[in-house]
Amino acid sequence: MRTRPTSGVGRSGPVAWMVLPALVLFIVFGVVPLVGVLVLSFTTWDGLGAITPAGVSNWKTVLNDPQLPHTILVTFEIMIFSWLVQTPISLLLGTFLAGRQRYRAFLAVLYFIPLLLSSAAIAITYKALLDPNFGLGPGLHLDFLTQDWLGNSTLAVAVVIFIVSWQFIPFHSLIYQGGVRQIPTTMYEAASIDGAGRVRQFFSITVPQLKYTIITSSTLMVVGSLTFFDLIFVLTAGGPGDATRVLALDMYKRGFMSNQMGPASVIAALIVLLGLALALILRRLGGSTTASQQEGA
Repeated sequence: MRTRPTSGVGRSGPVAWMVLPALVLFIVFGVVPLVGVLVLSFTTWDGLGAITPAGVSNWKTVLNDPQLPHTILVTFEIMIFSWLVQTPISLLLGTFLAGRQRYRAFLAVLYFIPLLLSSAAIAITYKALLDPNFGLGPGLHLDFLTQDWLGNSTLAVAVVIFIVSWQFIPFHSLIYQGGVRQIPTTMYEAASIDGAGRVRQFFSITVPQLKYTIITSSTLMVVGSLTFFDLIFVLTAGGPGDATRVLALDMYKRGFMSNQMGPASVIAALIVLLGLALALILRRLGGSTTASQQEGA
């Protein structure tokens, strides 16, 4: 008896129903709040009273603010330098932890501890350790640590970059660890037969094979850096002056300290637009998913 071939369209029905709950949650908790913020950016609201239309006045106020370029510059400065610190260290640690030895699994657990701590707790701890009068430097009588780390503009930015990197390197190391373990061991065995050492194998096999893992990790770093708030707020409150005032902190100060929800919503919309633009750029650099699958085949 001749059987009728099953259509692919029929099989996609159950799959579509399985996706529906996630789609509903995304719309309710993602799209709706985003649209609400965008609408709020065209209004005047102090957080308590009536909401009144304001046209594009909030956008003009924010975009013409002479402080905005500095805030964007600080945001990108922390983003770029934290990426430059985190990426190579995470890649090396991930490659090291990908080994099957038991002690490496134990080290992986230890490296993950900073990510389990809240950013506010980390900021309070480092603020106490870096205190020029009662911190780690004076306690150990180390002159190079006895500095006004959070009172100097350059040092304050460097401290923020260091703490951000310290906190999130474990997370990205685990991403690279998983990526390295997906690389076929036969590639390393063939390279060893050809006389390639560990360093040559790392740059000729590991790094090229982790191209798309690097793109994914970099996207998380770059887009995530746009939302840094709690750590900077507790550590420096944007100071000294406005040396560490990033976009997320600027949004908070406008909205909840100055009761200007309209301009704060404009900053929020700018953060979303910058995040989308950066994610698309990194995706373009990584190439299409189809190309990656063909290369991995």
